[in-house]
Amino acid sequence: MSYLTAAKDLSEELCRLRHELHAEPEVGLYLPRTQEKVLAALDGLPLEISTGAALTSVTAVLRGGRPGPAVLLRGDMDALPVSERNDLPYRSRVPGAMHACGHDLHVAMLAGAAHLLAARREELAGDVVFMFQPGEEGHEGAKHMIAEGVLDAAGERVVAAYALHAMATILPLGAFASRAGSILAAADTLRVTVRGRGGHGSSPHLALDPIPAACEMVTALQTMVTRSFDAFDPVVVTVGTFHAGTADNVIPDEAVFEVTIRTFSAGNRASVRERAVRLVEGIAAAHGLEAETAFGIGYPLTVNDAAEAAFAGETAEDLFGTGRYFVAPRPIAGSEDFSYVLEEVPGAFVALGACPPDLNPATAAYNHSPEARFDDAAIPDGAALLAALAARRLAQAAT
Repeated sequence: MSYLTAAKDLSEELCRLRHELHAEPEVGLYLPRTQEKVLAALDGLPLEISTGAALTSVTAVLRGGRPGPAVLLRGDMDALPVSERNDLPYRSRVPGAMHACGHDLHVAMLAGAAHLLAARREELAGDVVFMFQPGEEGHEGAKHMIAEGVLDAAGERVVAAYALHAMATILPLGAFASRAGSILAAADTLRVTVRGRGGHGSSPHLALDPIPAACEMVTALQTMVTRSFDAFDPVVVTVGTFHAGTADNVIPDEAVFEVTIRTFSAGNRASVRERAVRLVEGIAAAHGLEAETAFGIGYPLTVNDAAEAAFAGETAEDLFGTGRYFVAPRPIAGSEDFSYVLEEVPGAFVALGACPPDLNPATAAYNHSPEARFDDAAIPDGAALLAALAARRLAQAAT
């Protein structure tokens, strides 16, 4: 029986797990109810299971029947602080929390892969580490798990690592996509506080108004991107918050805005920090103001190993046939803490289309939207690919 056929046989069980997770989402590094559900889903399998100390992670090791190296499969488990606006029978029952990024599917896929590989344990030429990770959404859960030894959980450093990510849009249902090199952006933040001198709105000449200068900084940052960086090595700068003032006739003492900065190369990541800080400080000085900047280093670039990306594509085509796997023409501007894993070991991050067939992938609500929807049909496909990647990679290492 193929991994795909076996995964379809597990489909009802895996979809039930996904629905239970979706109805009871948890945010951050502490996911006790999610952890309980994962442990229940793995119960009875021949796994060596450990849980995290700094976070409610689950690490499970499957020992193969033949000697060989170890590979890692990752599934993130946390939800987002988003209020769901979908009318589903299993919609979130937790106010202000939702699995809006498909991590509930990821858990079900990884649990499915554990069942599939456990059933063929004697055939495996090595070990498989299953990484059930909290805190992907901005909490560096992967970094915590690496510090607690997930990459060496089998007794030696894993030789490869793989992760799938469900997409509510862009890709049609059941399509896989990846690429060699940068697949996701680095994400950093810039917080700017422009300090002036408050006063009466009727007499701005007697004050030092920070708002016009801050607005000038916002537009200048956009111009900087188009005039200082190569369009074929893009930089994305988005001002997400802007706060100033308390009344229409009061000039405030300060204005504060925050920026997310996405880059696709190490060179631009370093350069944009220096240029952005110099720009806002220069504008402030030109207006006789002060600008305090705080640059927050976020997730690094997610970089696929070229050989592992090619291997993932070949495995997907062998499993599902031609026409289901695509080489992504460019990276996606989102970011991922699986990047920390790929900084340590070679591997591949693969996108999986989970857009329901009644929606258009070009216009459907994006991941993180309160209206994002993911189709259960992607779950057995994801479980089968994860299992096949692990088994084939171990077999490849044994030859």
